[in-house]
Amino acid sequence: MAIRGGRFAAGRRGALRSLISAALAVVSMLSVTVAAIGPVLPAMEALAGRAAAADLQVMTFNLRYAGIVEPNSWVQRRPVMKKLLTAEQPDLIGTQEGLVHQLQDIKADLGDGYDYIGKGRLGGTIGEFMAVFYRKQRLTPQAYGNFWLSDTPTVPGSETWGGFSVRMVTWVRFVDRATGTRFYAVNTHLDNASENARRHAAELIRSRLSALNPKLPIILTGDFNTPAGSGSYVYNLLVNQAGLQDTWTTAATRGPAYNTFHGYQPIQPDGPRIDWILTSPGVTATAALVNTHHTGRQFPSDHFPVQVRLRLN
Repeated sequence: MAIRGGRFAAGRRGALRSLISAALAVVSMLSVTVAAIGPVLPAMEALAGRAAAADLQVMTFNLRYAGIVEPNSWVQRRPVMKKLLTAEQPDLIGTQEGLVHQLQDIKADLGDGYDYIGKGRLGGTIGEFMAVFYRKQRLTPQAYGNFWLSDTPTVPGSETWGGFSVRMVTWVRFVDRATGTRFYAVNTHLDNASENARRHAAELIRSRLSALNPKLPIILTGDFNTPAGSGSYVYNLLVNQAGLQDTWTTAATRGPAYNTFHGYQPIQPDGPRIDWILTSPGVTATAALVNTHHTGRQFPSDHFPVQVRLRLN
């Protein structure tokens, strides 16, 4: 019996060793496969391939102000925001709704390679910003300023058109260190409630853009709170009359279309696109996408960012 028991135990040990060897072989194969696949690509690179040295990566992103009420508080959203922005690493980000401590959090998460320019819409650091983030290794600011979307555009906090809240524009003149090209980045957020306010705002922006001196390429980013398309007065004024180009429609490569405001609800294919990136003629959009990045059920904002890859001619 002892001999039989010894043989039985030895057989069990041999079978166990075989199972362990097989499992280690599977793990090894999986490791090789994962290593071959590598890390997940940023969304823009996955869509359009690796950027060329002259490509300028631009994003417009309504950040959703830093609220404390859960779900979707800033504390909950910040790690997802960090993952998205550090993966994509845009050269230029036109942001809307950011509060000063929220912008400082984003700057810290992006690291020393980024900075931002902007002012609170009530003046100084008070209220929501139209902050323009930029990658310092690529872009150098030469001049910047702000104006308010009202009949008194030089008065901080002014609102005269019956809008729901104060609205403004932040602009920066940059030099692109990769190409030597100078251009204007202009960033805004139109009123969410008043069509009258949006119309007057678009007219003021058009007037201000036409008066920029010197005449350089323009990139206009923003949450326009109105769907893109010919049915919109704002869109018709800025695109069809002022001659700006909608990079979403002119991009050579384009990702799937989604509603850019989702309000933490299910993603809607082909929904309204209220966040735009417009450019002056001569700027070429090589790729555009709506970035739907999220972690589980947590989105970084109640808007999706819109990204484009541009060539400034």
